[in-house]
Amino acid sequence: MSEDTRTVGIGNHGASRLPSVEVDSYNIELKDEDGFLGDRASKGAFQDILEAWRKPLKKSGDDPFGGKASSELSKKKLDEILVGDDVEAAAVLHSAIEEFAQELAFVTRRFLKSKAWDKTEAIVVGGGFRQSRVGELAIARTDIILKAEGLKVQMVPIRFDPDEAGLIGCAHLAPSWIFEGYDSLLAVDIGGSNIRCGVVETMQKKAPDLSRARVWAFDLWRHADDDPTRESAIKKLVKMLKGLIAKAEAEGLKLAPFIGVSCPGAIDADGSIEKGAQNLPGNWESSRFNLPAILAEEIPKIGDHDAVVLMHNDGVAQGLSEIPFMQDYKRWGILTIGTGLGNARFTMRNDRKSTDKKNGDKKNDEKKNGDRKEEKKNGDKAKDKDKKKS
Repeated sequence: MSEDTRTVGIGNHGASRLPSVEVDSYNIELKDEDGFLGDRASKGAFQDILEAWRKPLKKSGDDPFGGKASSELSKKKLDEILVGDDVEAAAVLHSAIEEFAQELAFVTRRFLKSKAWDKTEAIVVGGGFRQSRVGELAIARTDIILKAEGLKVQMVPIRFDPDEAGLIGCAHLAPSWIFEGYDSLLAVDIGGSNIRCGVVETMQKKAPDLSRARVWAFDLWRHADDDPTRESAIKKLVKMLKGLIAKAEAEGLKLAPFIGVSCPGAIDADGSIEKGAQNLPGNWESSRFNLPAILAEEIPKIGDHDAVVLMHNDGVAQGLSEIPFMQDYKRWGILTIGTGLGNARFTMRNDRKSTDKKNGDKKNDEKKNGDRKEEKKNGDKAKDKDKKKS
């Protein structure tokens, strides 16, 4: 079966129109004289800032962080320092958090000034940096800075675990009808360091909006440690997916004939990657390479049905996981802080505000019509009484 027939009635790869939202933009690369703005608010940028604050202490031989470079300090270790007894180390860390928040606020302002991000009401912050207390404080401080400047935008940490949000977001790529009769789907989240495959339980019977979706099982491969070729990476990916299919079937899960794929870069409608995949193993931007088509060939069926494969940008996929929780906003975006700064902006196709207003107007109209009918009824009764008196 050709790639085209596998996507008929489902949508294109990298689509701007999805079941619940319009993707106004993603993967924007804002620049200034120093280079890409996103580099000022990445995980590496925070490590550089922390290193700079440690430098004076290192010169005096009084570095409270020991001999490790800032890039080698784990999120867990930094979180321990925040609440530990070493006040000086905690103070240095708080200084780095404040400076990073100022940088993130600067970058956020630039996004908000862009045409694609005009009238943005809320920004979700995801990515690996958000998984720590350090990250949460930086996000909260950025929110305060922007509000103090009079910007009416809400910054919130992503609700799902950032490692799982991209997988859960893949469920929002396809229309709900494709999951009728099924309780789960396959999802793939490809990153510059890791490839994660998972079985996502939609939990639609409990929450049709996918707010209670969860990753039932996953397989993680840190490809950065192995430095594989592109071909060996795809071979490993297919093996991971087939293993999850077997595991789900053994446990009695009903897998939908659908594979959602989250991948870095600008995704073309045919499934090729235009740009932004330079951190992946091998050349993923070749015009002769098409990941969805390869997966469809290697996994032609799931259960008794032909498998459909849909791919979108990884920042978009993380953002899609937030759809159930962003119903009070019409226009919102996501920034993912990791190796770089991923970004996407969305407009709700059916937001709660519009729906509530529509329902409210409908109720008002019904009330007015009811009042008119009651008035007419009372008027008719009065006329009948007058006639009887006459």
